[in-house]
Amino acid sequence: MKRTAVLAAAACLWVCALVALALYPAPARAGMFSFTTPTGAVTGGGPVNAEADLTTTDGSILVTLRNLQANPKDVAQLLSDFSFTVDAGGSLTGSSQTGASSQELTVNGNGTFNIGANLTTVAAVGWFYSSTATAGTLDVLTGPGHAGPAHLIIGPPGGGGTYSAANGSIAGNGPHNPFLNQSASFTLTAPNVSSDTTITGVTFSFGITAGVEIPGVPVAAVPEPGGIVLLATATGTLAGYFGWRRRKQIQAS
Repeated sequence: MKRTAVLAAAACLWVCALVALALYPAPARAGMFSFTTPTGAVTGGGPVNAEADLTTTDGSILVTLRNLQANPKDVAQLLSDFSFTVDAGGSLTGSSQTGASSQELTVNGNGTFNIGANLTTVAAVGWFYSSTATAGTLDVLTGPGHAGPAHLIIGPPGGGGTYSAANGSIAGNGPHNPFLNQSASFTLTAPNVSSDTTITGVTFSFGITAGVEIPGVPVAAVPEPGGIVLLATATGTLAGYFGWRRRKQIQAS
């Protein structure tokens, strides 16, 4: 009786999974690319650790930049510029920045910090976008409307909840404060980009002096759709049951 109930439940789960796959809305096509700084990357101010996630869809690119370097010592460890190239027939001709978001953070002279305003416009975030046919750049230090030397992207505080290692280029520095709190996102409208467009290379720049550049390395990540997960679970349950039943038959013979 118990075996019959298990089999019936597993079969029901498998059928439900097939129905879910049939009804599961196909997600809009998009290309997703992630890059990080190489392990052990350093600038004149110390170690750096940053990540960039880019999503290409028909007519747009979403860029999210993250500074992962906790408790930075020097402003040279803060993210100030990012560039990338497109391939697979895509072009940045005619592209422009149409959205941006982040949050301000001010580091006080004693290493404590205050969370500031949520920024929701291109002008408020203050990173300027420029491009050629195949290369795009987001820069806080140069270009019309740039916010630099403020609004560099700073990493998280240290384990004690403060920027205890920060020197005078960060803590209480008037021109450099406020910073952007750990991440910033940018929407680029790009009429000659599609979901098939690939990102082939990126460069991170740090600090308030141009040219402190670190090439990024790609990170592979493939999400698994929920319907496929459900089907795999149901199939595994059925396989496990029939395997158990076969072993019992062998033992009885």
